[in-house]
Amino acid sequence: MRNISTIFNREFRSYFSSPIAYVVIGLFLVLTGVFFYLLTSSFLQYAANLQWQAARMRQPAPPVNVNHMIIRPLFSNISVITLFVVPMITMRSFSDDKKTGTLELLLTSPITTAHIVVGKFLAAFSLYIIMALLTWVYPLVIVLFGDPDVTPVAIAYIGIIGMGAASVGIGVWISSMTENQIIAAMGTFVALLFLWLVGWFANFSSGVMGGFFQYLSIVEHFDDFAKGIFDTGHLMYYVSICGITLFLAHQSIESLRWRS
Repeated sequence: MRNISTIFNREFRSYFSSPIAYVVIGLFLVLTGVFFYLLTSSFLQYAANLQWQAARMRQPAPPVNVNHMIIRPLFSNISVITLFVVPMITMRSFSDDKKTGTLELLLTSPITTAHIVVGKFLAAFSLYIIMALLTWVYPLVIVLFGDPDVTPVAIAYIGIIGMGAASVGIGVWISSMTENQIIAAMGTFVALLFLWLVGWFANFSSGVMGGFFQYLSIVEHFDDFAKGIFDTGHLMYYVSICGITLFLAHQSIESLRWRS
């Protein structure tokens, strides 16, 4: 555990010793803030129109569902933004160490490959969690000025964190295979985009193949979380993707250890 902590502290501090953490967090909050503003404005306009029509008809205005009109689409948009920001977080996980030669020093140290991989993953994942939790301000605004159901919000955050773990795992694995940060970022984005688009293939397939494509989609598993539905099967999917990709990253780095 001490070795993992050492790697984690080194990696996590390195994010904030360069502009990368501030740029990624700032970009993420700006994009989520824009979507929150647009969704809230649309909701308020819709509610005002209902009030106006109800006044004309001299009837009570029908209730509007804040969770359905703001919370659910907000988290769906956050899941899409994740596809763009995670590659920026993970692109330097191993690529930078490979380019500078630091990885060779790590591989000749008593620290095991598993400790290196887990430490780097936890550092990137921790940055992602901080970034995701900063968006709590948006549901908090709705709670202060509206009456949303808080339980679906908590469930949606579980989905966001699960999806983030899988995405970061993919990014760490791809970064372990190249010393070029741009290639690592683009490779991670392409992999995540594939897992996002593969769900569409299910619409054009049937039977076992259609079910396979639907199960493989990283976004399909998030939809229930966005709706406030907690399903351990979806959570296990994210855990499995994370575990498999970290194992692949371990094998990739371990092969370098043997070659060196």
